[in-house]
Amino acid sequence: MSRATDHEVVSIYRHSDEQLDALLTKAPECVLMWGTKDGWPVGVVHSYVWHDGKVWITFAAHRHRASAIRRDPRVSVTVSGRTSDDPECPRGAVTVKGRAEFHEDRDTKEWFYRALSKKVSPDDKAGEDAFYSLLDSPLRTLISVTPEKWISFDADKSARHRTGELSEDELSPLQSADAERLAKERQRRGIDG
Repeated sequence: MSRATDHEVVSIYRHSDEQLDALLTKAPECVLMWGTKDGWPVGVVHSYVWHDGKVWITFAAHRHRASAIRRDPRVSVTVSGRTSDDPECPRGAVTVKGRAEFHEDRDTKEWFYRALSKKVSPDDKAGEDAFYSLLDSPLRTLISVTPEKWISFDADKSARHRTGELSEDELSPLQSADAERLAKERQRRGIDG
């Protein structure tokens, strides 16, 4: 079966670096995921800021996620283009696997609170200031997530490929899930391929 007609091969539809930057800048929300002490994966939706190659998120320091992430800073963050009203936001989604770092200093908090407030209320200074006041709490903490691995799916590229409008040179290289594991899984299930 060719890659163009195999609907299970999706690693060939990754975003470019420019698309990732646009998606992470324009999408309004992300899902922050971490592992609990007893091994359960958990995720919560957050507003966030993409800045300086990192995902920046805030929450109250007494939340379970704070102690879980301090214990094990390995987290994932997923962003979907579907949540954006901006027509320039790339379609599809990206998951960042990375490590979180906590920030408690006042300068970083002030920068972040203002950046997030402007993102949440870009055309409403009163709304921006009100959100800033809400964020500016002594119980609030801030993390930045530095990406170590990207898992990306460009929905436009996939749609264009299915209709024959995408050239083969626009495809990304196959990742191991499609290059190796797909054939093994087909064999295990007795599927010709």
